[in-house]
Amino acid sequence: MTLYQRHQGRSPDRPVLVVALEGWVDAGLGADGAITALLAEQQPEAIATFDGEALIDQRARRPVAHISHGVNEGLTWPVIQVRLGTDLSGADVCYLVGPEPDFRWRTFISDVVELTEALGVRLVVGLGAFPAPAPHTRPIRLAATAPPESADLVPNVGVVQGEIDVPSGVWGALELALGQAGIPAVGLWARVPHYVAGMAFPAASAALLDGLATVAGLSIDTAALHTAADSSRQQVDELIAKSTEHSQLVQQLERNLDVTEGNPLEVGQIPTGDELADELERYLRDERTEGGGEAGAAG
Repeated sequence: MTLYQRHQGRSPDRPVLVVALEGWVDAGLGADGAITALLAEQQPEAIATFDGEALIDQRARRPVAHISHGVNEGLTWPVIQVRLGTDLSGADVCYLVGPEPDFRWRTFISDVVELTEALGVRLVVGLGAFPAPAPHTRPIRLAATAPPESADLVPNVGVVQGEIDVPSGVWGALELALGQAGIPAVGLWARVPHYVAGMAFPAASAALLDGLATVAGLSIDTAALHTAADSSRQQVDELIAKSTEHSQLVQQLERNLDVTEGNPLEVGQIPTGDELADELERYLRDERTEGGGEAGAAG
């Protein structure tokens, strides 16, 4: 018995499936901003809905109650869906969105693979972002993960050199299952400066969508995200300029990047970045307070 229900609607033509499930590492809200921008451009129809009762811990991901003048008018439940839309050229694109399942990962993954095969998906692309010792003054770089069967896709995006063991989100298990099923799959990960990882950093979202467009051959408008990214960088620049110590930190990150890529996950090598992150968050809170809530990290 499957954990999803198919809905009536049109059948996609060799779509790309974009996976952006909430709940795992997403530095700078890179994946969240990217999928939000994609869905905002259109109104993709739901073509499959997964059983939330079987997959989601309602106490960890509580429904939202809409209360009007003391009257509870209804609940919005967390839901995992596959939605169908198109890119700017009319090519079909499916989106697997919603919270990462809390339970029954193996069953969920099996169902996603089955659904992917039924929809005739030609490529599955996961979106994510992780904190890295990288300066905000340089373009966001992407790293890729892929199952052995899709290893040829990794060099086209970016490679994290060396070996590392890290906790995995559901995407890590899903990409392996897709590879075993013979379905091309690749994960795109934005390397977000670790001192801005705790706030919205639209440059990461823009980089992810640019990477998605390249690896999947899609036509995507990222102009608004790049505009927001410029505004966000300017805010960070203003803070950095106020401190010689912070300026030196960014300069050191630039030099490190010029010399070697290193291990982008070892953010502990630069502990002063935590202090910079704390001060940056305080700065942005002050800006929002003084500006009546108008200023924000996303521009």
